[in-house]
Amino acid sequence: MRHLQQPVTCLDRPLTLPPQLPVMTPVRPTACPGLLRIVQALDGGICRVKLDGGCITAVQARVVADVAQRFASGVIEATNRGNLQIRGVGAQHRALVEPLMAAGLGPATAAGDDVRNLMLSPAAGIDPQMRIDTRPLAMALLASLQNTPRLAELSAKFALQLDGGEALAMLEHPHDLWLSAIELDGQWVMAFGLAGCPAHNPALAAVPLAQAHELVMQVLLLFLDLARPEQTRMRHLLEEVAVERFVEQLQQRLSVPLIALALGPRGVAPQVLHIGTFAQRQQGRVYIGAVPGLGRLDAPMLRGLAQLADEFGDATLRFTPWQSVLLPEIKTRDAPAVTLQLEALGFLCDVAQPLAHLVACTGSDACAKGLADTKQDARELAGRLSRVLNVHLTGCRRSCAAAHVAPVTLLAVAPGHYDLYLRAPEQPGFGVLHGRNLTIEAAGAWLEARQRSNTDD
Repeated sequence: MRHLQQPVTCLDRPLTLPPQLPVMTPVRPTACPGLLRIVQALDGGICRVKLDGGCITAVQARVVADVAQRFASGVIEATNRGNLQIRGVGAQHRALVEPLMAAGLGPATAAGDDVRNLMLSPAAGIDPQMRIDTRPLAMALLASLQNTPRLAELSAKFALQLDGGEALAMLEHPHDLWLSAIELDGQWVMAFGLAGCPAHNPALAAVPLAQAHELVMQVLLLFLDLARPEQTRMRHLLEEVAVERFVEQLQQRLSVPLIALALGPRGVAPQVLHIGTFAQRQQGRVYIGAVPGLGRLDAPMLRGLAQLADEFGDATLRFTPWQSVLLPEIKTRDAPAVTLQLEALGFLCDVAQPLAHLVACTGSDACAKGLADTKQDARELAGRLSRVLNVHLTGCRRSCAAAHVAPVTLLAVAPGHYDLYLRAPEQPGFGVLHGRNLTIEAAGAWLEARQRSNTDD
C-alpha cells in the first residue's frame, strides 16, 4: 500500500509538489473547472480532478470519496477524458482541495493544472494488441507540460492524445495534437496529426520514438509562437496558417527529419472493450470494465471500487473516456466474483444493458444552460430500448458530455422534448435531423422502429 507521504500516480511518477503550494492560488479565468479553480453550477461548485493517464490509486480514490462526502454533495462524475469531477462543492474550498493535493492528485505547479490534458488508452501497458507502452512517454510529457513556464499560456481546453495501438482506445475524440504508434520498415515510429483524431484523419508525418517528446514540445511552442491570443485551439490557428506551412516550420525546429507517410486514418474498432472482462497482455490476468450509470458515482461506490482494487487487483483504478472504469490485474479465476461485487455496488458490467451505452450531460437539474433533465430522460429512454444503441442526450448545443459526435444525438429543445439527429460523415455538427420536438417516448419509439428495420448506420 502506498502512503500519502509519498504520493505517486499509476504512471509511477513521484509528484514533486512545492511544500507551500498555495492551494487557492489565483488562476486565469475560464469556464473549465480544475482542482485549483472551482466553477459554480446550479448544484454548487465543480472541482475537476485530473488523473494522469486516467489512473488513480485506491488510496487516492478513498480521498476523493471522503472529500466529496464531507465538503460537497457526494456526487462524483467520470468525465469523457478519463478524469473525475466532484459536484456540489460548498464554501469550504480549501478543506476539499488540500487533501487531494496531499494525496498526489494535484499539479506540480499551480499553473500546471490546466495543461495536464493528455489522454492515453485506459489499457496502456496491459492491452494485448498494443504496439508500444505509452506510459513512459506520458510520464515525461506530463512533467514537461507542468514545468515549462511557457506552456502555461495554453488554453485549459488544449488537449493531446497518445495512441499506442491498443485495441481499447478512444480514437474519435478530437485533439489539438495526437500521436499514434505505427510500424514502418520494421521499426516503430510515432505518427502525428493536428486538430483531429486517429480515427478520421490521416497522419501528417512521423518521427522516431526517441524524438516523440521533442516533437510534442516543439509543436506546442510553435503553436504559441504563431497563434494570436484569441486562437486558443490548433484548429483556430490552422484556419489562418496552412498546415503545410506549420509542418515546414516545425521541421526547422526538430533535430531529425520528419518521416513522410502514406497512411489513411486508423479507424475505430467495432467491438466494445470497456464493459465486461477481457484478457490482459499479462498471462493469467484480466481487466474488468464497469459503467456507473450515465457516468455518475457516489462516495460509497468509489470506496467500493478502491476496496476491490486493493483486494483483487494492483490497488489502482483506470477511468476511461467512455465514462467507465477498469479494474486491472485481476486474476482470471477471481473475475466472476469481482463482477458480482461491482454489480452489487451499482455498476453495469453487462454489455447488453442499454443504459451502459447512453451518455447524458448534467442537464437542467444542475446546469443553467440545460433545457431538459437529461439524466432522468436518459434513464427513461434506456427502459424503452430493447437493444443496445449509443445515444447522447445533451441539454444544449455545447455537447459537454460527449467530445465526439455520437451515432444518435438527442438535443433538448424544452423540458422532456428533443430534436433527434443521426450521425452523418458528410454533415457537420450532430448530423442529419430526423425528428423535431420529440418526447422521450416518441424518440424511443422512433429508435426502436429504426432498429427493427435494420437500417443502422
